[in-house]
Amino acid sequence: MSATGFKPHGSIPAWFASEEGMLLIGGCGAASLVDEAGDTPLFVYDMAVVEAQIRHFRDVMPPDLLLHYAIKANPYAPLLERMVPLVDGFDIASGGELTMALAAGQAADHISFAGPGKRDDEIAAAIAAGVTLNLESEGEAMRALAIASRTGVTARLVVRVNPNFDLRGSGMRMGGGARPFGVDADRAAALARHLIDAGADWRGWHIFAGSQALDPLALIETQAATIALAASLSEAVGATPPLVNLGGGFGLPYFPGDARLDIRPIGVALGEALATRPPVLRDSRFALELGRWLVGEAGVYLTRVVDVKDSQGERFVVVDGGLHHQLAASGNFGTVVRRNYPIALANRFDSPPADAPVTVVGCLCTPLDRLGDRVALPPVEVGDLVALFLAGAYGATASPTAFLGHPPPCEMLVG
Repeated sequence: MSATGFKPHGSIPAWFASEEGMLLIGGCGAASLVDEAGDTPLFVYDMAVVEAQIRHFRDVMPPDLLLHYAIKANPYAPLLERMVPLVDGFDIASGGELTMALAAGQAADHISFAGPGKRDDEIAAAIAAGVTLNLESEGEAMRALAIASRTGVTARLVVRVNPNFDLRGSGMRMGGGARPFGVDADRAAALARHLIDAGADWRGWHIFAGSQALDPLALIETQAATIALAASLSEAVGATPPLVNLGGGFGLPYFPGDARLDIRPIGVALGEALATRPPVLRDSRFALELGRWLVGEAGVYLTRVVDVKDSQGERFVVVDGGLHHQLAASGNFGTVVRRNYPIALANRFDSPPADAPVTVVGCLCTPLDRLGDRVALPPVEVGDLVALFLAGAYGATASPTAFLGHPPPCEMLVG
């Protein structure tokens, strides 16, 4: 913390501008969007930002690489509908998300279903629809085979592998140790062989080592290790996998000091790795599975100031939103040390900050409900709009929206 008591916040994405002091989102003023939605708190998602991310991905990644959208990042129905023609598939993690994906118009054979706790009814629904199941254990595999046998449907099955490495520097590690996700690498080939012998449609491997990484070299290393592991497992099986899902891991710069991930060197290295891949993978297709990187920077959370109060020398700005909509921004979604997301006053976007910091807190009866800790904002008044950025991923559906009985947030897609 500086001598003046301010704590830094993450950088606001450079494309956000203002008109007469009002933040513009998708070319529209924030206050006008709130009026259109009818209330705050409000999530606004700018589809043009999502489309730009996807174009950038296509421009720098190998041309045959498939792009899957992990819809848990943001399953807002109008967004999903717009994503269907832009990506090569959806990755889901529940029966509820299966319903959402199909309702959005995604073809069942372009949907893969991961997650360590699938119920039998979810497995049955996925098999009946023709969705690919990413198997997380031998037990789940046996249940899937039994359900397929009873229903007379050939199951489309992928073995999710718990690799013996993780994604260095990732915010959330998914491999490299004892995990609830996937089958340990030393048992994965035997399971795949069993699926083939049982008559299932074995679709390949899903190998996800970690997420929220900002180091291109770490991602390059992990992708190379993933390709090598997929090759060795496939050689042990004695079959070419139709698909190798390389996972994702692309991170976003939420916090002070974070640098935006440069994916160009990742694309170059991955292209070289795929061009020289082992013969057993020569006819395989490859996919990257991304969620937050595609949609996170497109979102802004707008919440209205309902009170400004002083307590023992500290000024608190109380808003009508909070961690029940933005759990991650409050520091309660996996972060060890709480740091500030990018934040601003939407209706005085260009104004200089006040001389003293303010702490932005939500409306919940818990000290955990803190959206901005001693941040620099212009002088704040009741009725102002606070904007939290990088709110397009893991917002409303990743937060305890039922806590204390507050209403759900409004959501809107623009662009």
